Amino acid sequence: MPQYLLSVWHDDAYEVDFSAPDAQRRFGQVGAFNDELQASGAWVFGAGLHPASSATVVRSTGGDVSMTDGPYAESKEQMGGFWVIEAPDLDAALEWAKKGAAACEGPVEVRPAQG
Repeated sequence: MPQYLLSVWHDDAYEVDFSAPDAQRRFGQVGAFNDELQASGAWVFGAGLHPASSATVVRSTGGDVSMTDGPYAESKEQMGGFWVIEAPDLDAALEWAKKGAAACEGPVEVRPAQG
């Protein structure tokens, strides 16, 4: 079955106050969405990510490897989490993305996996 990446996007400066009522509500909503994905058999993998400022970019050029602290893309928006799902087609993946966006209360990008 085809796989799709559902990525959750945030403003670059997002910090989560885990004790805040808004965060608790969204965590509950995402937990219920995760449960629904798993129960349906669509779930492959999912995770939240630390802010992009915690990233390290590793590059290899001509046999030399370098590392740079910070995100690869300098952008106002950064990926804050993701799911990899299996769905019969793009329309089904988009239906899951609608539910994910509602649970996260933010944008979710859908991309088909190659292969």
